[in-house]
This record gives sequence, structure tokens and C-alpha cells, in this order.
Amino acid sequence: MSVSAPTLSAPSFWRRRIVAPLRAQLTQGVTPDRLALTLAVGTACSLLPFLGFTSLLNLGVGLWLRLNQPILQTLNQLLGGLQLALILVYVRAGEFIWRSSHLPLSLAQLTAAFRADPWGFARRFGWTGVHAGTAWLLSVPLIVAAIYWLFRPVMHRLATRSFAQV
Repeated sequence: MSVSAPTLSAPSFWRRRIVAPLRAQLTQGVTPDRLALTLAVGTACSLLPFLGFTSLLNLGVGLWLRLNQPILQTLNQLLGGLQLALILVYVRAGEFIWRSSHLPLSLAQLTAAFRADPWGFARRFGWTGVHAGTAWLLSVPLIVAAIYWLFRPVMHRLATRSFAQV
């Protein structure tokens, strides 16, 4: 009596087109070091002082560095409030870096100026964006380094703890 080897059936359409790509996205970059890097880079990208661009920045940088996209985008959403809180900090830091005078900023003033003349708004407040962007660019290496070195040992401990439980 011979025992035949079990036949392997080809994966279904759903498994190939839906389940496999989702599983690949969720498990991409799940080593402790890659997770720490994902948290660090995702935090820095999510604090970009320009509203509406952080998702695209996280997507682009995440694809370039092959980081875990679901973690990056979740982190981006979680840090939205902190991003708003830091915009004025980045503007003021940029004004200091550029040795520029403080431009009085209020939400009502900005909204009224934009509604009245969007092109004039861009001319008047364009340098404010340069100031904020400069301060953010200078802070990115510090943010990435601090968060990476803070979370790297934590991720290693969590990995060894979860591996020991298996």
C-alpha cells in the first residue's frame, strides 16, 4: 500500500489578490529595529507643518524605505493634534533661524486673508511656510534619532517577550 503525497491546490483568486497582499502589508518591516524606525520616521513625517501633506509624505517615505504602511498611516492620524499644536512652534523657530520679525498670526486673520485673496495670501504668508519648513527640516534628524533610540530597546523587549510566550 503506497501513501501518496497530498496534492497542493492552487491558491484561490481571493487569497492571491486580496489576502496575500494585505498580509504582506501588515507584516512588512516587523522586526524590532524596523518597527522602531517606522515609529521614528512616521512621527517625523507626521509633524510636517503643512496641513494635508503628511499622508503623502508618509506614503512616499514609507515606500522608499520599505516601512510598514499601516503603522505609518495610523501614526499619522494619531499625531494630527500634535501636528496642529506644533505648527506655530515651527513658525516661530523658523523666524528665529531666519532672523525674521514675528508675523502676527491668528486663525481668524489667516482665514479672512485667504478668503479675500488666495494669491495675495500665498505672497504674504509664503515666507511663513519657508520658516516653518526650515525649522521642521532641522528637527527631523533629532526626532528620528530620539524616537528610534527610545523605542528600539522597547521593541526588542516586546519581541523577546512575545517570542517566549509562543
